[in-house]
Amino acid sequence: MQRFKKNKNLNYTLPQQSNITLLDEKQWSYIRKLYRMTARELQIAKLVCKGLNNAEIAKILNIRHGTVKTHLRNVYRRVRVRSKILMLLQFIGDAKNLSAIHVVANPPITISSTEQQTSTPTISADKSS
Repeated sequence: MQRFKKNKNLNYTLPQQSNITLLDEKQWSYIRKLYRMTARELQIAKLVCKGLNNAEIAKILNIRHGTVKTHLRNVYRRVRVRSKILMLLQFIGDAKNLSAIHVVANPPITISSTEQQTSTPTISADKSS
């Protein structure tokens, strides 16, 4: 387990993590809107998904351990899960759905040869009464 490094401003920095990103900012934005999360709840959810525990999150955000637990409990309630791993799996599934929605909502437009050859309809007016 990696330890935190304290910088000169007495803030804690994240331990060196791999450059693997599970969700991008567009997907996180979608997750936040989908579950109506506050900014702090989203911030904590992101840190949990990076593999940090509650104590590490509390140090990074300069809040109490109990506050992290409260925010996390609220996220669990909104997402309807009971653990961190289920929350992560739910977020990944939701992100996949966002990708599928984007593909279906913007299908490529193709014009077939029969559509190109259609003639414009003619309107005839019959004025016999």
